[in-house]
Amino acid sequence: MEPVLVRLGLVRRRTRGRGSAGAVVCCGAAGERIGDAEGRGRARVAKVAAAAAATVVLGTGNRVLYKLALVPLRDYPFFLAQLATFGYVVVYFSILYIRYHAGIVTHEMLSLPKTPFLAVGLLEALGAASGMAAGAVLSGASIPILSQTFLVWQLILSVIFLRRRYKSNQLLGCLLVAIGVIITVASGSGASVSLKGSGIFWPLLMITSFLFQAADTVLKEIIFLDAAKKLKGGTVDLFVVNSFGSAYQAFFICLLLPFLSKLWGVPFHLLPTYIRDGAACFLNIGSLSAGCEGAPLLPLLFVIVNMAFNISLLHLLKMSSAVVSCLASTFSVPLSIYAFTLPLPYIGVASSLPAGFVAGAAVLVAGLFLYCLTPLQSPPEQSQPPQLLQG
Repeated sequence: MEPVLVRLGLVRRRTRGRGSAGAVVCCGAAGERIGDAEGRGRARVAKVAAAAAATVVLGTGNRVLYKLALVPLRDYPFFLAQLATFGYVVVYFSILYIRYHAGIVTHEMLSLPKTPFLAVGLLEALGAASGMAAGAVLSGASIPILSQTFLVWQLILSVIFLRRRYKSNQLLGCLLVAIGVIITVASGSGASVSLKGSGIFWPLLMITSFLFQAADTVLKEIIFLDAAKKLKGGTVDLFVVNSFGSAYQAFFICLLLPFLSKLWGVPFHLLPTYIRDGAACFLNIGSLSAGCEGAPLLPLLFVIVNMAFNISLLHLLKMSSAVVSCLASTFSVPLSIYAFTLPLPYIGVASSLPAGFVAGAAVLVAGLFLYCLTPLQSPPEQSQPPQLLQG
């Protein structure tokens, strides 16, 4: 009977029918997988965009509130810097303790090698020390211009240590972002004259401080990538990185205190008196409270927003890359310049926009748009980072 059916083509038709159904099922499954991948890709882009927007807003608030916090503490900027440094250690470890007992932070996360966190603390302390030294000599207008070397360092270090390859539009976009910020800041500020008058050493030292900061950011990205392998696909909690990094930074800051206090014009033997007077002004109590109007509200707001900005920046770094987090932070520079043209409390007369503000902002936005023309790469945990030192 079967040969007859074969000759009649019935069996062949059934075979074709089964094959066609199988093909339809396979194509349907493949289509579902592609659709799921595209959906995950769009969701990831949306999350990164939201995290970047939050970083930009918090970065702008961080710059503005730093200026406001120095209104009551104008005679105690070194106290404000140390308050932030050592205050973060207490706050971060308190949050880490709560998250550990809530089961969010695991024992495996806390058991990660500590040598990378030690390196993070050292880089942050060196960046702060060299930046303070150069910032004490350079003008305020020249520092945002020199800070654009941070983006250059990010690109170079990402290529060397993360083995990333950037397309021409991404490199050109980063260049336009840096040029846009320089145009925005330099127009009408006399920054170029200030740079010429300060010699070559102090600008180079400031550029070196941004090298330390860029290396710190790239190292944190490597920590996230390496932790994903050690945790078998899991991710290390942000507060593990923040807590141990801040603790080691505070340790190295203590070692550098004689040097740092001298930079701020405070003799080391007078440091206890300076800290006591700074605390009195911060709390707005005692005979030294005159001229400390706005404290402790403004300094506390700065510390809170600065902490939120650091967490947001690290969250964005974990989701994307060091360069993307750097671009988001850079975008806050022209926004903060514009914010100072508003009638802010305690500032006095609002400043006017630089002549080239619009042109510089347009170049910066064009650079961001050009960089974003390239789709986001695979999630960081899929990369293969170099192995970190074991500690």
